[in-house]
Amino acid sequence: MKNIKKTVLALFLLSGMMASAQDTAYTNMLKVGVNGGISVPSENASSNLGLDLGYQHLVTPGFGLGIVTGYNQFFGKDNGGIKNNDFAVVPLAALFRYYPQTSGFYLGADLGYGFITGDKYVASNSPVERPSGGLYFKPEVGYHNINWNFALQYTKVFTGNEGNIGSQDYSVGALGLGIGYNLPLGK
Repeated sequence: MKNIKKTVLALFLLSGMMASAQDTAYTNMLKVGVNGGISVPSENASSNLGLDLGYQHLVTPGFGLGIVTGYNQFFGKDNGGIKNNDFAVVPLAALFRYYPQTSGFYLGADLGYGFITGDKYVASNSPVERPSGGLYFKPEVGYHNINWNFALQYTKVFTGNEGNIGSQDYSVGALGLGIGYNLPLGK
């Protein structure tokens, strides 16, 4: 299993090196964006709205690495008598992007830790405390050009069994759309 993972990673990196993608004049960029979506699964939240901020360095013309953060507000919902509170996720994650061409289709993912903030309790009518965070994962697929990124993305923070109330699992996940603007910082 370890050899398969290493082989997949090596092929991914090699394809990034061989691809001709973004203009090499812009190897460093600041990425600013907005996102929104519906919570999936939707037991304790209905939707989300957020801001993204990241730095990306193009290691090769087709492969970018960087760091991202932001603020993602999840809106609580009533679920069978449980009055779930709003909460937010502040990620601190590594950014990975693969650009097969200068403009067009791209693949990406953010991987790191998602800090969960908000009310101390999961629901206003429950003494169960919300989790403080967990593994953050945000894969995305989209369209890009030198200035803009448009993506379909899935945001997930894995919290284990923390924050569960009875049969309601505490779920931090959303399927949504994101729009980002790239501010070139030069080479």
